[in-house]
Amino acid sequence: MNWFCIVFLSSVFMVFYAYFGYPLSLISLRVFQQNGKVRQRLDVPVTLIITVYNEEKRIKEKLENTQRLNYPAGKLQVLVVSDGSTDATNDIVRSYEVQGVELFEVVNRGGKENAQKEAVLHAMGEIIIFSDVATILEPQGLMEIVSNFADPSIGCVSSEDCLMGQDGKPSGEGFYVRYEMWLRRLESQINSVVGLSGSFFAARKEVCQDFSGDVQSDFRTLLSSMKLGLRGVSDPKAIGSYLNIADESQEFERKVRTVLRGLTVFFKHLEFLNVFKYGLFSYQFFCHKLLRWLVPFFLIAALISNVILVFSSVFFLILLVGQFLFYGIGVYSLFSKSLIGVLKIPMFFLVVNTAIAVAWWQYLTGKRVVFWEPSVR
Repeated sequence: MNWFCIVFLSSVFMVFYAYFGYPLSLISLRVFQQNGKVRQRLDVPVTLIITVYNEEKRIKEKLENTQRLNYPAGKLQVLVVSDGSTDATNDIVRSYEVQGVELFEVVNRGGKENAQKEAVLHAMGEIIIFSDVATILEPQGLMEIVSNFADPSIGCVSSEDCLMGQDGKPSGEGFYVRYEMWLRRLESQINSVVGLSGSFFAARKEVCQDFSGDVQSDFRTLLSSMKLGLRGVSDPKAIGSYLNIADESQEFERKVRTVLRGLTVFFKHLEFLNVFKYGLFSYQFFCHKLLRWLVPFFLIAALISNVILVFSSVFFLILLVGQFLFYGIGVYSLFSKSLIGVLKIPMFFLVVNTAIAVAWWQYLTGKRVVFWEPSVR
């Protein structure tokens, strides 16, 4: 077997393991190790933090949604932190002060994480809940997510995402989102999730004391929990719904930003790869994050080595045709509305991994993301 064959087979295996081998290993581990979920109604004080920047078009809908949330009277603090907004956002929020909504203004814009860090200092709740302005919560959402903290081993809780299309129906990309949510459920059952949904998550206040103003808050919160000997879980009953971004180019840029910020956090916390200290979580940290982010490189290696091997056997010719067919369907789906269902999977796979590749390039060339602009949905 020549080196090109080894490269090809190894690359294909790593891609398979990143998406299928890892969850299969979790299913195997579930037989030997299960974390039973402790759930009960908790009436502890909580603070709901909503971070905004120039959200005059959406903040009212978010605050109306917040008013419909069920939580014991006097136990909920709603804190809207405005990160240097220059439009009518602050005035709209002030109009809800009589309904218990507090406005905290960060005069000099410092980015989402910095605004959250400042808001944590003014939070009065034992549990702090973070939610984006574009995310709509169900009436029982707060009760559901808070109930998880009856288990003293839990430091943070992630919601499950529900991505909606512009027509109000589940988005086609929902397949990829459902895969991620399924994976988080598996991780929750055997140990801990490796990431939280940044649009809606909760944490004990002590976990948030190590907040950083320049690091992805959802990822950082999970890692802070692990440092304290706590774990994170995903709650399928706590759902955050949000519209898919209308402009596909903006959606691509959002994916790039998300991965770039994730890479920044990952390489600042390589200590979590120490299996002697963090055990199973180190394996999860590597597989769910780094291995997934390396997939574009494995795909490139598989394609190049397959091209070189194409004349060595019919087997490699068939595989090369299969690769071109898969990518062809993905590219065609980008410009066509005729393909539906599973035929859209190649497109999402292609877009996600292209975004990861771009994020790697930006990370290696020194680009970092601190500020954010509201996405048009």
